[in-house]
This record gives sequence, C-alpha cells and structure tokens, in this order.
Amino acid sequence: MRILLVGEYSRFHNSLKEGLQELQHDVTLIGRADNFKNYPIDISLEATFFHKKIPNAFRQLLFKVCKIDIAFLEITYRFFKHRKSFQNYDAVQLINEFPFATIPFVERKLLKYIFKHNKNVYLSSCGDDFHYVNFILNANLPYHMLTAYENDKSTKKWFQYSLQYLSKAHEKLHHFVIENVKGIIPANFDYEMAYRNHPKVLPLVPFPINVDLLPYEPLQYDGKVIIFHGVNQVNYLKKGNNLIEKALHIVEARYPNRVEVKTVSNLPYSEYIETYNSAHIIMDQLYGYDQGYNALEAMAKGKVVFSGAEKDFLAYYKLEKPVLMNATPNVDDLVEKLSHLIENPQEMIAIGENARTFVEEFHEYKNVAEQYVECWFSLSELENRA
Repeated sequence: MRILLVGEYSRFHNSLKEGLQELQHDVTLIGRADNFKNYPIDISLEATFFHKKIPNAFRQLLFKVCKIDIAFLEITYRFFKHRKSFQNYDAVQLINEFPFATIPFVERKLLKYIFKHNKNVYLSSCGDDFHYVNFILNANLPYHMLTAYENDKSTKKWFQYSLQYLSKAHEKLHHFVIENVKGIIPANFDYEMAYRNHPKVLPLVPFPINVDLLPYEPLQYDGKVIIFHGVNQVNYLKKGNNLIEKALHIVEARYPNRVEVKTVSNLPYSEYIETYNSAHIIMDQLYGYDQGYNALEAMAKGKVVFSGAEKDFLAYYKLEKPVLMNATPNVDDLVEKLSHLIENPQEMIAIGENARTFVEEFHEYKNVAEQYVECWFSLSELENRA
C-alpha cells in the first residue's frame, strides 16, 4: 500500500512510518521539522530561504509591521512544486487539522489539493485543534492544558499557540477538514475524551514507539537519584514547568546529597533523547490525562516518568503494576511522590522495568502500525461495500 503521512509532532509520524515500512508498505512523510526539534522529513516544506540573515531580517520587519509571515509563500511554493508526489495514495493521515503550521487560509489551499487527489484521508487527534481547545475550556475537568491561563489571564502570551484555535479562521478550517476526512483517530485519552461523541471518531490507536531505537537499560542506583527536566519554552506554563521547578527546588533542599537535578531547554530531538540517558526520573508534564510522545519514549528506555496516568488510562490498559507516576498540578503532591521514590529506590527501579514492558506491549511500533492499517482500510472497505 502507498501511504502519505502529512506533518510531524514529537517523532510520531516518523515512528509510524518505520512501523509501516516494516510491514512492507510504501510510505512518504511530508511537512515541516517541528521547529528546533528538527525531525526527519522525506519531502520538506520548510522555508529555508528565510532562515538566511538578510531575508530573515526583512521577514521579521514585515511581520512586525503587517503581521504577515512571508515564509508561508515559500512553504506554499514548495508544496506545489512537489504536488504530483502527493496524489493517489491508498491512505493519507494528517497529524493535525493545521499540519503545515502556516495560517488557516493557506492550510485550506494546501489541504484542498490533498483531498482532491486522495480518497481516503484520515485525521489524527494528537494535539491542539479547534474542537479540543473548546472542549477543555467548557468541560468540567479538574485540570487541563489551559488551566494556568484560566487561573491568570495575564499569562495569555504563553498560550497564544493554543488560543489561536478559537479564532473564526481556525473554526472555518476545522469544519473544512472534518467535512473531507473519513475519520478521526485519537492517539491518547486526552484527545479521545474530547472527540468521544463526535460522529466521525474512530477507536483510539496509541502512539507508536520504535523500541528498536530506544535500548532499555535497567536503572542503577548508587546512592544518588538523577532527575531530568526538559523544558520547551513555548509550552512552559502549558506543561506545568513552573510547578515542576518549585517541586524540584524543595526536593533538592530536602535531599542535598541524594538528588541531582538536570534541567535543559529547547534541545533538538537527537540531542534531547541522549541527554537524559543517565537519569532515573523524567519530569514530563502535569496537565495531561495520558502520556504524550516524549514520555512514552522515556518509558521505553526504562525511566520513571512523571506524566498523565488518570482513571481512563488505567482502566483501558488494566494495569496491575505502576508503569509511571501520575503527575498533577500540585507541588505538594509532586514533592511527596518524588520523596517516596528517593527514599525507596528499589521501587523506582521496578517502575522503570514496568515502564519498558508496558511500552513493548501496547506501543510497539510495528503492532501499532498494523492497528492503523486496519483502521484505515477496514473503514474504506465498508464504504466500498455500502
């Protein structure tokens, strides 16, 4: 089968591509490299010309005066330059309803071409979009990715990327995409609960993790627990990094000789994933109900991850042993859980082992790729019979 993957976040589509290729499918990944993370792309649409000094200065000046990013012109040019490579696939998956990260008007133009030349297009729900942002702001949830903004509207600048989806332009884009896709596939419970009653929602398919590229090493304890905190400054408040930092300061003061904290910011993916190799504990995020991609990769390496592990996640996987620590936006709760692991290192080591087993059982990239293929083609077959 010929499969086109459109867009990339957190290496999700790269791992899915690798799983599909192991199943002997022909896969092409197009899009942009997700900013500083710099993920591999088969056909890159990145606006490289405007990264040069003089064009970039002109770009920044124009944006400051007119609020127009002319780099989108290069992205559009690159798309239509390669347009014949985007036709007649057996299945297409969009990583988001805004996969090229331009502006809604440009996205509609590019996606219109995809829809026109491909019959079976699906949408992954694995990040912010119009429907998801509206859901979390109106649902009665104890916390969510925009809780810090709701508690303090002066933090709005930290949430501009998420809040943009509330605009009329993004609403129009959302409805355009939903009209043209065959189905919506949630990648974890944060997104499944938002789309649970949507007429086009399909069963959850978990994130694929290429465990072959993530060697497992049992945690070794020599009297000091190493805690890793990787920060993406754009999502600083959205992920709860401010609360994580407060908790880590308390833990460092409480256990000065038994803890080492490593904090890094905005590292490229290849450097990021190597930097935390020596760590026992990974601080991921506080406002999730399930794990994101970075958390799962750390779990695959046998790390003890602080991330989402709420009741829907626990019930779905029927877990008998802890595979991670449920991280909530509560500094005292974080300090208590970290202190428990520091004082009980054998329990920490066991959780790391459980984490690897969990990822191998439920997120192994070839098995997950098979689930995607079944999801895409079973729906297409049913429609052809109807």
